[in-house]
Amino acid sequence: MSTFTTIAALKEGDASVFKELFNEYHGKVYLYVLSKTHSEYMAEEVTQITFIKLWNYRQHLNESEPVAKLIFHIARATTIDLFRKEAVRGKLQQQEKPTEADTSNSAEAVEVKELQQRIRQLVHKMPPVRRKVFELSRYEFKSYKEIAELLSLSVKTVENHMTLAIKHLRNILTLLLLVYLLR
Repeated sequence: MSTFTTIAALKEGDASVFKELFNEYHGKVYLYVLSKTHSEYMAEEVTQITFIKLWNYRQHLNESEPVAKLIFHIARATTIDLFRKEAVRGKLQQQEKPTEADTSNSAEAVEVKELQQRIRQLVHKMPPVRRKVFELSRYEFKSYKEIAELLSLSVKTVENHMTLAIKHLRNILTLLLLVYLLR
């Protein structure tokens, strides 16, 4: 089957063509990602996500591109996205973990926990869509584009919700900081 007819069949939702592509490229994609990440977990995740994206975005595939090139392009982009998310997650976890010097003063450790709890409460009080956008972005490390697709919103709407959420949190936290400093 030519690339054109394969992509055309995918666009029409032909599950048998998808299954053939999955069977042909699953192992190749897995080995490709494994060679880049040296992580079986990442290779499995990226491979699965690659084929999910291939199916979900089949309407947007370019029929003039070779199928293998499209699949490996998706795998490469997905690998990069996963690396970015892991880097952000690691950075946030490091910021949230109090260092030994920070926890030497148990009063400070309690205050940090109270502040984190207060932030969660403030997030919970946000309007439902804004809260969901914030949680997906900050707690689940999703991109604005991914959030827009998940919630059927435009990327601009997601950006606006995040801007409002962060501005609200910043204002409240500034007030809390002032109260804390004036004690």
